[in-house]
Amino acid sequence: MDGADPLVEHLLARCTFPPAGTPVTCAVSGGADSLALLVLATAAGCEVTAAHVDHGLRDGSAAEAARVATVATRVGAAFWGVRVEVRPGGNLEARARAARYAALPADVLTGHTADDQAETMLLNLIRGAGLDGLAGIRPEGRPLLRLRRAETRALCDALDLEPFEDPSNASADHRRNRVRHELLPLLDEVGERDVAAVLARQAVHLRDAADHLAGEAAAIDPTDARAVGAAPPVLARIAVRRWVAEATDLGHPLDAAAVDRVLAVARLEARAADLLGGWRVARRAGRLRLVPPEVQAGDPTT
Repeated sequence: MDGADPLVEHLLARCTFPPAGTPVTCAVSGGADSLALLVLATAAGCEVTAAHVDHGLRDGSAAEAARVATVATRVGAAFWGVRVEVRPGGNLEARARAARYAALPADVLTGHTADDQAETMLLNLIRGAGLDGLAGIRPEGRPLLRLRRAETRALCDALDLEPFEDPSNASADHRRNRVRHELLPLLDEVGERDVAAVLARQAVHLRDAADHLAGEAAAIDPTDARAVGAAPPVLARIAVRRWVAEATDLGHPLDAAAVDRVLAVARLEARAADLLGGWRVARRAGRLRLVPPEVQAGDPTT
């Protein structure tokens, strides 16, 4: 590793890669986090393939793929790249993410760090996404979740790797960037501590609590209006959130207000309600059902 062995060993001690010899695919955009993922996965002894998804949204994106391929060769990993089409329009970031994950294998490893965890928790808190949202990013498939962004950058520097800097990461148009560049530094100043580290630790405890309650909520049939209406609210909310997350393409936990609208339908306080992204919930013959955006608004709801 060109003299970076002590740093690699130090970082690997806090990573959660599968056993040596395990075939893994790493999503590598060319940023510092994903390059560190690639380096550390190979150092862990995994049989690594670096996967690069070109969204075609920037001039020179093909050069980014070539750079990832070069690094993959240097560390002894295989490489494959794919180009996806993301049409211009609203919520471009979310649609690009959906296209990226659709092109990658389900068990792909990503380079999310503790800093990403803290940002996600704050974003979910702002959205009112409940306990699941505060539990943040799940650790499965995220072997770097206990590392810091500064550490992935330090590893790239030690190996003389030049990460690609996505210009959109500096844009105030994206809420995550404002959390990263404005909110977290302010919280650090107010709290006189490293708040991202505190949040990342809290995510572990909140995830344990969320998993325990989810086990109890699993006994509730979320399509049975009577069962949902009669269940303890904390369990009913969890059952509803899981149901909607699994049955729709919303991509994030339902916010608290939308969950309450579902509960109102279950309790016979409303016949139907809007959720998010054009989805609706409706009640018919005592059963709750999710109505996708493409269904006409005049579809029967009783």
